[in-house]
Amino acid sequence: MSADGQRAISVIAFIGSVFSPWYRWSGRRDPENHVCMNVATYGPGGRFTMTDRGRSALRQTKDMLRIGPSKMGWNGKHLVVEIDEITAPPQFARVRGTVRLTPSAITDQELPLTEDGAHVWRPFAPITQIEVDMEAPGWQWAGHGYFDANFGVRSLEEDFSYWTWGRYPTRDGTTCFYDAVRRDGTTLAQAARFDASGDVSDIEPPPRRKIGKSLWQVKRETRGDDASHPKQIMNMLDAPFYSRSVMKTRLDAEDVIGVHEALDLRRFSKPWLKPMIALRVPRRPGWRFDSDQSA
Repeated sequence: MSADGQRAISVIAFIGSVFSPWYRWSGRRDPENHVCMNVATYGPGGRFTMTDRGRSALRQTKDMLRIGPSKMGWNGKHLVVEIDEITAPPQFARVRGTVRLTPSAITDQELPLTEDGAHVWRPFAPITQIEVDMEAPGWQWAGHGYFDANFGVRSLEEDFSYWTWGRYPTRDGTTCFYDAVRRDGTTLAQAARFDASGDVSDIEPPPRRKIGKSLWQVKRETRGDDASHPKQIMNMLDAPFYSRSVMKTRLDAEDVIGVHEALDLRRFSKPWLKPMIALRVPRRPGWRFDSDQSA
């Protein structure tokens, strides 16, 4: 998020593009044949890109991940993301630029999301400084950011019916909430506080607080102090099964503003939804790194 709260960006690199209908239709047998660098910018002139690419578009080393024309790499101090994508239909425009993340520290934390460890959350850098330099007017800014990863060996909808996640910067660091309802009826309620040195402490989750449903009527809730009233500050991404937004809540008597996500996996599992998603997630199976081929 930008320091003034007017703009934001999210970048998700997928090996096995879990929200891609093409990956689902393939039987999810070959994750390296369904890779994606999903880039979304929010605020004036915001854009959305999510291209499902084949295995020829994937290159990996210990410190670098490249997917087609875009890549991210760790140089020992910064995570640098170089973006060159095409917006999803019905828009057709280039999204180019560089994002640089500077973590205050790298954590060693992992959280299994299921008892058998089939899904794991890895918050690498919950507190970072971010610098954004995109090829668009007004899209050169700095602010605060976050970097994590999720790993899984089964589909999300196989093990979960619903989850919410939130990350809220505070005066002393940042607080993250991970709440999930599993398909077997059990629940996850994780609250963690991170400081600038990377130390983490589990905290008692404050009460759940309902938020108004998204435009697609996805149920939303977050955590907040007694008598707090969380509210949406900016709508970022609104899909039939997924909501991402800038949310304001109150934690330990402090008003905080952060990013909130809600995911309805019961709805995502419906077959009728996949063709709708395919309209926004084009499939481009071919790629040659030694050519000037268009993305």
